[in-house]
This record gives sequence, structure tokens and C-alpha cells, in this order.
Amino acid sequence: MGNGDDGAAGHYGRVPARVLLRGEPGGWHYEVIDEKDGRERVRVPGAGVRWDAAGRADPEPSWWPRRLAETAAAARELAERAVTDRTFDELGVEAAISWFAVAEPVEWEGLVTLRDPDPARFPGRVAPFVVVLEPGRGAVLPDAHLLFSTPAADVRSVLDSVARRCGVEGPAASFLCGYTDHQSVRVGRGSLSAASARGPDGVPRVAWIYGQRADGWSGNPELRLRLDGVDLLDEPAADVVTLFRDLGHEVLQNGYRALLPALGLRLYAPGGGRSPGRFTGAALQFPAPPGVDGP
Repeated sequence: MGNGDDGAAGHYGRVPARVLLRGEPGGWHYEVIDEKDGRERVRVPGAGVRWDAAGRADPEPSWWPRRLAETAAAARELAERAVTDRTFDELGVEAAISWFAVAEPVEWEGLVTLRDPDPARFPGRVAPFVVVLEPGRGAVLPDAHLLFSTPAADVRSVLDSVARRCGVEGPAASFLCGYTDHQSVRVGRGSLSAASARGPDGVPRVAWIYGQRADGWSGNPELRLRLDGVDLLDEPAADVVTLFRDLGHEVLQNGYRALLPALGLRLYAPGGGRSPGRFTGAALQFPAPPGVDGP
């Protein structure tokens, strides 16, 4: 096992046994320890554990401990995904990690258990979770629908049905500026979310639907977003744009996103740039009137 600290892919060389995660003032890192005590350290992107007031004497805000706990949870998830993906690539099995707090929330130890590979690792073994986006109407799901006519009070029950189907925890609520309610649920390694806003009659209804899926293995089940028969996150981004233009839709590209104003569709790519490999997120809103691009 290598001892580099650059996060580059290498070879564990032996079966991973433990993972140590630690946050420090300069950032986070995790260390993979194999069954022979070989070690490899990997940096985790992001800020460190100390509140940074940008040179000012501002005290640590009340929300900082919560943010720190969220950062730690994200770092654990990142480490677990990286370790299990690499273990599958090298050994053909999954690596499940059970985490224990050493000094919560900045230091964690994870014990690795090897498991049979997830059936979804093999194409065709597990059906994807397909969400069909219908401009002006909303999203058609396998068991229920998120339509622009859906009252905000009913969104949770819809996302609860998604959670049950995918075998994950129920939807989580979070703040999204400009909306009265925002809830999301995991689908494999992606997520599906809906935000509500008050209509002209004062009743909050679904106004924004968003699905995202990171690069790499998509998890079980794989989230697929389709519109007009186009797999938005599975085809090369350039092909998606070309297909929509061939269908007669106006496509505006602006940095990291492509906007189809007549459909109310936005497509997002990681890292910016006009030529991403594939889009990783898609948002659907009620189409804007002609000449209005929306927020």
C-alpha cells in the first residue's frame, strides 16, 4: 500500500480493515489501514474544522457546530464511497464501513466489513429508478407523481413512497431561498427533491423539481431522468444539447448549465465549463413566459 497524501488512485495491495477520518484546521483527511497495517492517507476536499472569520474577530457563530457535524457526515460518506468503489475494482467485493466517534465530530474510526458485490454493479441486474420529466406538468415517478398541481402538504407522502421503494430513510427538509418548503430523498447515490411555492391562490404547490447524480457508479437503484425520450444524465452532454436542438428547442448555454426556457428545464454539470462529459443534475420548473429565462 502506498503512503502518498495526494488522493491519487493506487492499490491497497491488501484487504482494507479500518478507516480513520480526521478533521484539522487545514482540512480533512482519511487513512485506509489494511489487514497488515499498511496505510494510505487521502485528503478530503473542503474547509477545516476551525471557524474562519476571514481575519476579523468575529466569534464562532451558533450554527458552526451544526455545519461541522454536516461536514463530518459528508466526509464519512465520501470516504466510504471511495473505499468501497476501489475495493470492488480491486477485489470484486463491497467494503461496508461502520463508523464510531473517537472525538465527535472531528475524529472517526470505521471498521470495514467485506460483502458480496451489489447486484446493481452489473448492468441489467437491477432496474433503474426512472423519473420522466413532463414540461408544464411535473415529474412522473414509478409509484407516485410530483406534479406542479401537487399541494406542498402532499410532497412528503410522495417522497416517502420513493424512500420505501429505494430502501432508504425518509425525506429530509432543508431551507431553499425563495420557496416555502424543500424536501429531498436519496435514490441510489443520487437524490430527488421538490420545492414548493405559493401560487396566485395562496396555496403552496410544487414549483421546482430537481434530480442529481454524481459521476461514477450510480448506486442501487440508479436514478435516471428522462424528457422527450432523452436520458438527461446518461448521454454525453453535447449529445443531449444536440438532441434537443434537433427537436426544435432553444438551448442557452451559460457556464456550468444549459437552459431550455420553453421547457422550464435546466441542466447542470460539475466544475463549470461549456463542454462537460455528462450532466449531473436537472431541474424542472413551470415554463417561463416567452422572453423570460426564469431565476
